[in-house]
Amino acid sequence: MDELNNGAPARSKKRGVLKALVFVAFIIVAIYVMRFTPVKDFLTADALGRFLDSAGIWAPIAYMVVYAVGVCLFLPGTLLTGLGAALFGAYWGFIYVWIGAMLGASAAFWIGRTLGRDFAASLVGDKLKKYDDAIGRNGFATVLYLRLIYFPFTPMNFGMGITKVRFRDYFFGTGLGIIVGTFVFTFFIGTVKEVWFSGNWGELVSFKVFFSISLFVFSFFIPKIIKKIRGEEARGKGSPS
Repeated sequence: MDELNNGAPARSKKRGVLKALVFVAFIIVAIYVMRFTPVKDFLTADALGRFLDSAGIWAPIAYMVVYAVGVCLFLPGTLLTGLGAALFGAYWGFIYVWIGAMLGASAAFWIGRTLGRDFAASLVGDKLKKYDDAIGRNGFATVLYLRLIYFPFTPMNFGMGITKVRFRDYFFGTGLGIIVGTFVFTFFIGTVKEVWFSGNWGELVSFKVFFSISLFVFSFFIPKIIKKIRGEEARGKGSPS
């Protein structure tokens, strides 16, 4: 019986290592395919634009699927977001980009959770365990903060999957955290597209453009504001009544 009990952790660890190797292999293959094979020729703005144009009424769905897959395969988010804004405009582009980004972020999280979490948990010692536990307890705030400071999107998707953070906290933290950046980028690109096709270059000096730029600049101050508020709350809790 003892031998069976001792063998269970060993099998679990071996399974975790095997999953981790598959996870690493997936990342390496994805990067290699995207960067060093003919596939990259089909992942340019022009090629993707032609593909989505040919999709007709299904273009929005096709775009969101392409975005989600692209996120998991390390395709630059700026390319996909800019393409969405250029094709669908400022407002619909924002909606389609946000949905595609959320689908891709969720898929990448579950890939990391399924293939990497067991191995990562086996490596967590006493010092790292407290950080892992803290992320688990404060998952929403942690994810939201990292999204607001524009932490690299795809690495964070996979990375959060191997931590203790709950998917619910990750999902809502990501959904809220990427709204500002997504809206600003799609709003600006969509406005430039409208100006380009209309030929009315005076529109570049408009309320919409200044609003999007101002919102983008303000987004960099949001983490500092949140940190200041949390610091004041912590001091308030620690002060004697």
